[in-house]
Amino acid sequence: MRICLSVALAGAGLLISGCANPSVGSDRDDPTQPVTIKFWHGWSDPGEVKAVNDSIARFEKLHPNIKVKAIGNVTDETVNQALRAGGDDAPDVVSSFTTNSVGQFCSSGMWADLDPFMKKTGVAKEKVFPKTLLDYTRYQGTQCALPLLADSYGLYYNKDAFRKAGIERPPHTMSELKHDAEKLTRRTAKGSYEQLGFMPNFRLYQNSPDRLFAQWGPTYFDKNGKAQLAKDPVTKQFFTTALGLIDAQGGYAAMEKFRTTFGDEMSTQNAFLTQKVAMHMDGEWRGLMLRKDKAKFDWDTAPMPVPDDQEDTYGRGYLTGTVAGISHSSKHQNAAWELVKFLTVDTDQVVRFANAIHNIPSTNAALTSPKLDADPTFRTFLDIAANRHSTALPPSNNGGQYVTSLQDFSYNVESGKVPDLDKGLRELDAQIDADNLQSEN
Repeated sequence: MRICLSVALAGAGLLISGCANPSVGSDRDDPTQPVTIKFWHGWSDPGEVKAVNDSIARFEKLHPNIKVKAIGNVTDETVNQALRAGGDDAPDVVSSFTTNSVGQFCSSGMWADLDPFMKKTGVAKEKVFPKTLLDYTRYQGTQCALPLLADSYGLYYNKDAFRKAGIERPPHTMSELKHDAEKLTRRTAKGSYEQLGFMPNFRLYQNSPDRLFAQWGPTYFDKNGKAQLAKDPVTKQFFTTALGLIDAQGGYAAMEKFRTTFGDEMSTQNAFLTQKVAMHMDGEWRGLMLRKDKAKFDWDTAPMPVPDDQEDTYGRGYLTGTVAGISHSSKHQNAAWELVKFLTVDTDQVVRFANAIHNIPSTNAALTSPKLDADPTFRTFLDIAANRHSTALPPSNNGGQYVTSLQDFSYNVESGKVPDLDKGLRELDAQIDADNLQSEN
């Protein structure tokens, strides 16, 4: 259950606005001396909070001189306000669910550069972390964060519905996805939907367009940081494919009307759980929820399909994850680093935390650990995370604003409000560049 964070922080005496001169931190503290550090994170589910607290207990057992005060359910906005304000109540260790904000964290200097800490404690980051995960925790040479578990996206499919439709395996290509979606779509006697094969609409649950777009391996920016979606031919292919999926199953208006009957994503009325959709894109955590909610059908997981002309990349997917770092204003940065290092580098800790909250471990050693959950439906997502073609969003100095712009544009495309796709993409690039320029100024 979500708490009112502003009230909680106000109760702690924290002022989160108004100060333009943040405190200057220190990396000269002695991490062997008694100290209490503050850790802010975003987890709020009771089971996830317990996993965080269990992790802290393990850390404090190894470092009895360091006490950790944790506050959960914290947003990026609240963290950034607190770090701008500085002061003794600001966090020492921070985490974020939003990898596309790393560019802001690093370029603003609000999160400390971690390379000096890794160098003096012997952490060889290129050996510890998979390259894609390492890439989304740094910006223009500054490593201001490290991966703290990861998420990968794949396909959940209803095996009972597949058998009923005579489909033997999950689709590997986009044309197969379209064909299977048509076969799996069932209508009522009055013509409305009973079950949809695959809902491509970008407003559904985890269907943010950047996640499906990852199957094409797009390049968002050129080497000079200019948006190039209009120049990359896969962008138009992506939208054409999405529109084809919509048309093949009855059109946007009918599908949107059906979508309004879906329950909340995280409830027992989730559209896949209630069998209103036979195939669904989601993250690795969904499997644990399907088991907890005792799904009444046989289901399995697979990678998302890929474009027909990129079939050799099948197995790829969209990657994101939680990141952790140290506040620039912390006066206990070495003690804070000990916690960050434990949470992100220690193999046993990463595996135990990954198993507890059903997320992807974020180190090479943890990904191959025999102690990792052996559930084959979960292993699908481990393979996606390890696939060399899998991609994450590139960092930007403007955070995730370019993703928001892509989302808004995608909503217009799928609803038929962009008659000239080429022109629309050029205007999208111009908007992204203007937003990035404004952020620099």
